[in-house]
Amino acid sequence: MKLISWNVNGIRACVKKGFLDYFKEVDADIFCLQETKLQEGQIDLELEGYYQYWNYAEKKGYSGTAIFTKVEPISVYYGMGIDYHDNEGRMITAEYDDFYLVNVYTPNSQRELARLEYRMKWEDDFRSYIKDLDNKKPVIICGDLNVAHKEIDLKNPSSNRKNAGFTDEERGKLTELLDEGFIDTFRYFYPDKEDAYSWWSYITRARERNAGWRIDYFVASEKLKDRLKSADIHNHILGSDHCPVELII
Repeated sequence: MKLISWNVNGIRACVKKGFLDYFKEVDADIFCLQETKLQEGQIDLELEGYYQYWNYAEKKGYSGTAIFTKVEPISVYYGMGIDYHDNEGRMITAEYDDFYLVNVYTPNSQRELARLEYRMKWEDDFRSYIKDLDNKKPVIICGDLNVAHKEIDLKNPSSNRKNAGFTDEERGKLTELLDEGFIDTFRYFYPDKEDAYSWWSYITRARERNAGWRIDYFVASEKLKDRLKSADIHNHILGSDHCPVELII
């Protein structure tokens, strides 16, 4: 089973930049989007053979997630069941026979860490939600987690120590999640691989220099370790400031 996750930074714009060509070429069993940036009815994607599930933010042109899946889920849940977290369209959970898939777009802590306090509350509630699921059946988390976990996961760690996405607090929350019995699947296969990034700033033309961050993940329950086949970053795919990431189980 092939799973793909991609922060498209606006699906309408991404479609104009070759999204459908990549979608057909990669032929994923499950394809997850983050930062779709639209409301219901603003796009009509004809994806033959796929069930589509969308979660929209209340705020127009902001956030949002989607799952396209060949296998119809047993059930689908939107958000984590907490009202003040669930108005930005950041989560979709799809239940399958032998695992849950959670597609998530984690809140950004923003400039001057204006939203860091909220982010910490989100992280704790998200971890609790995931643990509850994992008690029922294994979980695969995918999406833009808005954090580079280790120094190897971004080009310039020393100058970013107190910036959103690389604060000790944010990194610590991902460590807490992994310590609950989860695997960062890319690092499972490539523990020492450098210069492997999934996001590059448009502002500084960082992609040309590969001055990036790895902030897009597949995180899997330890219970699934024997089923992990490969992980990859499709950094040759354009169309967004992020590139797609892949997990095969």
